[in-house]
Amino acid sequence: MARVTSFDIAALAGVSQPTVSRALSGNPAVSDETRAKVFAAAAALNYKVDKNASNLRRQATRTLALLFFEDPAPGETQINPFFLSMLGSITKACAANGYDLLISFQQLSGNWHVDYEDARRADGLILLGYGNYLEYLPRLQQLVAQGTHFVRWGSLRPGQLGTTIGSDNLGGGLAATRHLIERGRRRIAFIGTANDGAPEFLDRAEGWRAAQAEAGLVADPALMRSASSSEEEGLEATRDLLASGADFDAIFCVSDLVAIGAMRALAEAGRRVPDDVAVVGFDDQPAASLTSPPLTTVAQDARHAGTVLVETLLARLRGDVPSPQALPARLVVRGSS
Repeated sequence: MARVTSFDIAALAGVSQPTVSRALSGNPAVSDETRAKVFAAAAALNYKVDKNASNLRRQATRTLALLFFEDPAPGETQINPFFLSMLGSITKACAANGYDLLISFQQLSGNWHVDYEDARRADGLILLGYGNYLEYLPRLQQLVAQGTHFVRWGSLRPGQLGTTIGSDNLGGGLAATRHLIERGRRRIAFIGTANDGAPEFLDRAEGWRAAQAEAGLVADPALMRSASSSEEEGLEATRDLLASGADFDAIFCVSDLVAIGAMRALAEAGRRVPDDVAVVGFDDQPAASLTSPPLTTVAQDARHAGTVLVETLLARLRGDVPSPQALPARLVVRGSS
């Protein structure tokens, strides 16, 4: 016979699964009427509440959970290298505050948003990565409804759920494009998926447009190509741009991986970097300084970002309501521009 779960109780009681979890754990936010319905359903299904486990769930674990999410880009390790670069500072910040760190790789199709609420394996969550933000949003909405303490790395556009820490993506896009304009470039392409499903890339694209507008230039939609943050997609997008016959003398890419792919495509086509086409990336991954020529890029401070994520989550655990925070992005000029 299958084991009765909180989902079975929720279906019988006519409430949500998070409400069942809160009712069974004694959360005072649940009304007496709803609690009675949940316990009646549990009794009807012969569900036994483990009091010891319930008590343990209400106690602090002194553990934070860092959840990496799969990167949908083909051919990659499925973890964005930029997020991996945060790992050292996150671990150090946890240790400095007396917390252990639980690291987990999650598939976006999984029930991670339920698992950590039920098992209470950690006091709070740090979320890195999301794939398509529009598909990810319902999970965030459920975390908010459950009262889960979490902080995430992402865009700081209006309407983001939970406490978000992120880079100044708009400012980074402005700085990159202004630099290209100062170098005499006038037909600047943009490679990267820039829509509501990728809000950080959308911010960078808005910086690309704004810098051209302030210089009296037109951000030509014909010079835009979609690409997720992978070298292969950067390669294919640039090949497509070249095949179109469009006139361009620079490319601003949404990530270093995309920029590395773009430089490969330009080399295949006999276009010299930066003589014929200047290229700028975003992230300042270690590989950026090893390309030929070395890649000009917008640096995100991964070390500081990891520390801020931990400190912000601990503030939430203390009952504070920290504000979203945009960390500065800094242009690093190298040989590709």
